Amino acid sequence: MARLPRLTIAGFPHHAIQRGNDRRAIFVDDEDRERYLAVLREVATAAELAVHAYVLMPNHVHLLVTPRAAGDVGWALQALGRRYVRWFNDRHRRTGALFGSRYRSTVVEADRYLLACMRYIELNPVRAALTERPAEFRWSSHRHHIGMGVDPLITDHPVYWALGNTPFERQAAYVRLFEHGPSGEELATIRQSTNGGWFLGSAAAVAHFPGTRRPSALTPGRPRRM
Repeated sequence: MARLPRLTIAGFPHHAIQRGNDRRAIFVDDEDRERYLAVLREVATAAELAVHAYVLMPNHVHLLVTPRAAGDVGWALQALGRRYVRWFNDRHRRTGALFGSRYRSTVVEADRYLLACMRYIELNPVRAALTERPAEFRWSSHRHHIGMGVDPLITDHPVYWALGNTPFERQAAYVRLFEHGPSGEELATIRQSTNGGWFLGSAAAVAHFPGTRRPSALTPGRPRRM
């Protein structure tokens, strides 16, 4: 089956995944992770790409970003890949590809699914048994969102700001979203959308963009506290 054209819409959040080639590790140590984030900051600034959430896993990266123009996500990830891989190969005296040839992504309807995607991204280390609590994992945006530090890479989305009138209220509301993990349906929906390149949103929203597809079963609204 032919691949669907990559869906990208200016001004909408995009959940993107970069995976290591053959699912191999893309970070050897913390110096590699620091370098990746530094290059990501440079590329995001150049592309005017707003980064809302991220997590660096051993063999892949999740990003939640909003492009100013269609195509900016692809340009940014290609530039990030080229710069980081060149540095990584020089440092570790290796050659060849580091990332898989094609990143995966989905466009997100912010009002309904942005917080769900943020929670999905920042709980990756817990699901992978790298840590028991997301706040203990250094290489994600979670500590920024709960007030344990300020991450200069992050641009807070208006949906996050709407969680409260003060930083304390926003952070406390965000913490409550993590009191219990997402449902199996929520996980499946986000994975299906991202792997398939489908629109993660309501039927009403996707109707504005002819030719796009969405998963058949979506649970709307803010992530539930179960």
